[in-house]
Amino acid sequence: MTMDLLDRETKIDVDQGPSMARPAEGVFGRIGSLETRLARNSREVDAAQALRFRVFVEEMHAQLPADAMRRKRDIDSFDEICDHLLVVDTALDGDPEDQIVGTYRLLRQEVAMAHGGFYSACEFDIEPLLARHPDKRFMELGRSCVLPEYRTKRTVELLWQGNWAYAQKHNMHAMFGCASFPGVRPEEHALALSFLHHSVRAKGEWAVSAKPDLFRQMDLMPDEAVNPKRALSAMPPLIKGYLRLGAMIGEGAVVDQAFNTTDVLIVLPTSVISGRYINHFGTAAGRFPS
Repeated sequence: MTMDLLDRETKIDVDQGPSMARPAEGVFGRIGSLETRLARNSREVDAAQALRFRVFVEEMHAQLPADAMRRKRDIDSFDEICDHLLVVDTALDGDPEDQIVGTYRLLRQEVAMAHGGFYSACEFDIEPLLARHPDKRFMELGRSCVLPEYRTKRTVELLWQGNWAYAQKHNMHAMFGCASFPGVRPEEHALALSFLHHSVRAKGEWAVSAKPDLFRQMDLMPDEAVNPKRALSAMPPLIKGYLRLGAMIGEGAVVDQAFNTTDVLIVLPTSVISGRYINHFGTAAGRFPS
């Protein structure tokens, strides 16, 4: 399932971050009329699900279960146990749920384990990874999407501000989640997938693999044939953003026919996030309510 649909030129700007002015209660950050915070009620969760439907189904041609298609909502059982990070444009007319322009779905390990596990476990064998780190707390990122007209650097800044603040608030040690390439033919992304396999594959204590029955090879080109610059230019923007933060990629890809994507697993220990990003967001994160 995709976490990705942002403008291809988008990147996190470490020189001009979210506003350092004291935010309203529960707000993680603000840039102009945009602010990021968690959904506060079921109406806002419903609006986030409607936004996801617009992006994943109407734009990316995902095929959801019949009930979801009828309701025009991207919805599943994980929505009930996740926190829903939002970007809202307060300049838009209407109620708060009418102002939602971006969303991320966040799931903490203790919550996942109390309700049957993580969403990513449908595609990737994450149990060995969790077992190797019994002293660490993981959080899963998923269902990231932004309305087309808001796929800008400012919106990405706020999504990352929210993720980082949430991780700090809940003392998380690592983030992970599925990130997607468009389409169901991995060979169409041979250059980018091969670069990820050869250059940033998670190894050792952070190793993780696609489930054997879903496993698709990522090393579609030999290492010496991969041009890193070209590979990065062919990378979906959200994956590039994760790489800038120091993320690693699991072994093997998974084809998701329903969502029309080829998925890889992002693994991002908070300890390896580049110092400039911690400096950019860290001070701000400390001021958010617990």
